[in-house]
Amino acid sequence: MAATRSGILISFTSEQIIDRDRLEVRFHHLKAFTKGMRVVWTFQDATRGVLVEITHDLTIRVNVLAPIAAKIVGDFFIHNIANKTLRCMKSYVEAKANKVAA
Repeated sequence: MAATRSGILISFTSEQIIDRDRLEVRFHHLKAFTKGMRVVWTFQDATRGVLVEITHDLTIRVNVLAPIAAKIVGDFFIHNIANKTLRCMKSYVEAKANKVAA
């Protein structure tokens, strides 16, 4: 996968598992700085659409860098890229739903 954050190219490899029964998408990052990170997207019906919750479990492998790296990687990169991905997914799904309804 790849994305940009403030002009910085970010790329990583992850395994993706779609669990239709639990309404989850799980990711396990296999390469790059986020190697080992586990991510879970959960979906549930809500009054005004679908509620999506994204959880990230990231352990920084270099303990000395952990406090700074967690802020930079987590707040600056992960949060931003996850939100962009979610917005794109929302647009895609809504466009498909509108075609079916029409």
